[in-house]
Amino acid sequence: MAMNTEKNSYTVIFAVIMVVIVGSVLAFMATALKPKIDENERFEKQQNILYAMGVNQNEGDGSVTFIPTNEVEAEFSKYIKKQMVVQGNTATEKEDAYLIDLKNQMAQIKAGNNAELPLLVGEKDGKEFYIIPMYGKGLWDAIWGFISLDDNMVVQGVYFDHKGETPGLGANIKQRFFMDDFEGESILDGNRYAGIGVVKGNNDPLNEDKEDNEVDALAGATITGNGVTAMIKESLKLYKPYLETIRKK
Repeated sequence: MAMNTEKNSYTVIFAVIMVVIVGSVLAFMATALKPKIDENERFEKQQNILYAMGVNQNEGDGSVTFIPTNEVEAEFSKYIKKQMVVQGNTATEKEDAYLIDLKNQMAQIKAGNNAELPLLVGEKDGKEFYIIPMYGKGLWDAIWGFISLDDNMVVQGVYFDHKGETPGLGANIKQRFFMDDFEGESILDGNRYAGIGVVKGNNDPLNEDKEDNEVDALAGATITGNGVTAMIKESLKLYKPYLETIRKK
């Protein structure tokens, strides 16, 4: 007996069957691909961390060039000597600390709970680098990154990224011409942890003054720049008690 395809019941049954089939396929694919997705996210984080400490394949004044995915795990093990979690002025080594979600830890702190703040110690050319993750808010959505410091609290490199900043404007925080300006800047103003401000009209467009705690702002991206400024300052504030223990006086 043929089914009457013109009935509303047929449409409803057909829709339900399709939803079940498509949902099942998507759920299967998500489960099957999760290990690969997790691996790619891990490699990307390793690339970003290494980039912040100057381990990359940049050439000249060109674009951002990361360590290739098929090499990054080995390079990460080579250059990252310690992975730690910071609580107050103490740090404890912890395996895979770099995978800790800083956003969640910041939420724990705001809620008055204990938190584990990840911090990495890298070594390159006989010099130690202290790499700190950062998380904040731009114009439209989240921004994040890593900042690498020496024991004088001078920036050795940064990496920034974003979820939804405006292309050609706020999205330029992840462009090399912007990130390169941070290298050599001090996060200290005397003994005060001032961070680094992204400042419009700072009268230093070539960023030659490395003692002013400022870099030149991005054109047309004031709110995103303010977000970067706040992100650096607030993230460093969390780590200040421990940074005091490693800082050269």
